Amino acid sequence: MRRNRLGSSAVEVTELSFGAAAIGNLFTAVEPEQAAAAVAAAWDEGVRYFDTAPHYGLGLSERRLGEALRDRPRDAYVLSTKVGRVLDPLPADATGRGGDGLSEGFAVPATHRRRWDFSADGVRRSIEDSLERLGLDRIDIAYLHDPDDHAETAFHEAYPELEKLRAQGVVGAIGAGMNQTAMLTRFLRDTDVDVVLCAGRYTLLDQSALNGLLPEAAARGRSVVVGGVFNSGLLADPRPGATYDYTAAPLSLLDRALRIKAVTEGHGVPLRAAALHYPLAHPAVAGVLVGTRSPDEVRDAAALLRREIPDELWDELRAEGLLTENGH
Repeated sequence: MRRNRLGSSAVEVTELSFGAAAIGNLFTAVEPEQAAAAVAAAWDEGVRYFDTAPHYGLGLSERRLGEALRDRPRDAYVLSTKVGRVLDPLPADATGRGGDGLSEGFAVPATHRRRWDFSADGVRRSIEDSLERLGLDRIDIAYLHDPDDHAETAFHEAYPELEKLRAQGVVGAIGAGMNQTAMLTRFLRDTDVDVVLCAGRYTLLDQSALNGLLPEAAARGRSVVVGGVFNSGLLADPRPGATYDYTAAPLSLLDRALRIKAVTEGHGVPLRAAALHYPLAHPAVAGVLVGTRSPDEVRDAAALLRREIPDELWDELRAEGLLTENGH
């Protein structure tokens, strides 16, 4: 599987990366054996970039991912995690209240409380805690995680601390991960990040990253990892009731997704394959991050990436007004 370097760093990522939120019990529980098998399947398919975060299952994702990678050669893969939410243990009499219900979208017992912390001390504590949960000796990429409502602290405290950690060799590359483009563009313009992780804003249904983020990254020699290529479901299986950005898709977007699907299938290409390939054509995009919870899902994503996509497919999407002219 092809690898791409992140900005001017020494870190290289595979074009397909393993998003480990799902094995942190995103929405529904995943058995430990299935989580381990999913990571093993990704390895067998040539995936060498794995992404996680403390937020995912109150540390469960980090623990499972670290365990699954424990016996792999450490220099053979890249691992990213995130800072901005620290996990504080709940008092013994409060632990588990609410049983095994969803904790901010994750089916895990409420053993800890997430606390926003973009201070310098919070960043360092978050990295130290993640290293302990992962059981690894270093983190390759550290992202500021969803700093939307904490901009000034993120830019003036958290980012400088990440820069220090990079200089000290604690992390190899630094960046920010968000579901919006405006602040990510500011990070590219005003800081020395190596990479940004942009979720849901460069897809077959939403090309807003072309309006500033991607040109800025290309001009400055920085990299973008694109997540949310299926827009949380609509581009995987467009049907009534499908979700877009985790809520029910409006009928107008469902209609657009169905029109795109008709074009891709007219060229013998599944919609999911086109959705996965689309971001990779942009020169600033280093890879796509796909959340998977089972070996079958991993193998499916890898198979989709191996498919050939004819240029005529993109031409027809543009001709039908379903892609912006400069969108591919």
